[in-house]
Amino acid sequence: MRLRVRVPATTANLGSGFDCVGLAVDWYDDLTLEVQDTPGVVIEVTGEGAGEVPRDGSHLVISTIRHCLELWQVPVPVGLRLSAHNTIPHSRGLGSSAAAIAAGCALAHGLAWPNRELDLQEVARVACLLEGHPDNAGAAVWGGAVLAWISGDRVEVIRLEPAEGLRCIAFVPALEVPTSGARGVLPEAVPRSDAVAQAIRAAILPKALERRPDLLLEATSDRLHQLQRAPLMPESWELMNRLRDSGVPATISGAGPTVFALGLSEQLAGAAALTHDGFERHDLGIGTGISMSIR
Repeated sequence: MRLRVRVPATTANLGSGFDCVGLAVDWYDDLTLEVQDTPGVVIEVTGEGAGEVPRDGSHLVISTIRHCLELWQVPVPVGLRLSAHNTIPHSRGLGSSAAAIAAGCALAHGLAWPNRELDLQEVARVACLLEGHPDNAGAAVWGGAVLAWISGDRVEVIRLEPAEGLRCIAFVPALEVPTSGARGVLPEAVPRSDAVAQAIRAAILPKALERRPDLLLEATSDRLHQLQRAPLMPESWELMNRLRDSGVPATISGAGPTVFALGLSEQLAGAAALTHDGFERHDLGIGTGISMSIR
């Protein structure tokens, strides 16, 4: 049996939607899994992470597959061969871990029920619980934009319909910032004024994404996490603010350090006049969700 999966990069938060709003972009990792009679795991990685990620059972995709099969009470095949061509940058705030976990859940579903259509709701549920960030994992599975949260062991993912014509620009630096480190600098409490301002903008954000792109600059404004993380990524912080000062709705993507801009073509036009030395610019569209084929 051979299973092929394509999974998108994602950006989380979009400024005010901290830990609950995510968006998939058309930037993908491609993975192929084969069941083998020879016991053990064989892993081939090209592109991002080649020579860095584990090549044994601790590889995130393989460990996710095993977790899912055990959860669903399906025997784990004795031999697996995984080929991963990664293009999503690692530790840059573009959801590479969420993509790997979502891919692992989908591949496990294909192993468990090869004759069934991929159950995206179950794949999203397990991926969100495993990854811990439903904004990233939910968007990786469903594509487009999502509003997502976890309550106990319940996962809620509300799919949003991005407005026609929305485009994205990702400014990706060479700097890596692990999510755990970025989480560690966030305060336990914030001033009431910041909490109120954030609640207002977070309430606007879904509407801005779906029907009022003209509100994106205000809706993506943040008071909870970006300033606090600025010392970890000063160049990203500076670029984001230059973009916003030019009228471009820009945020720190996830935990950073990628800078992410989102809007209609006219809203993104201001980015053309700005220098972004040290960053690779990627012009992107809205991504589709995870897809799988079996043969």
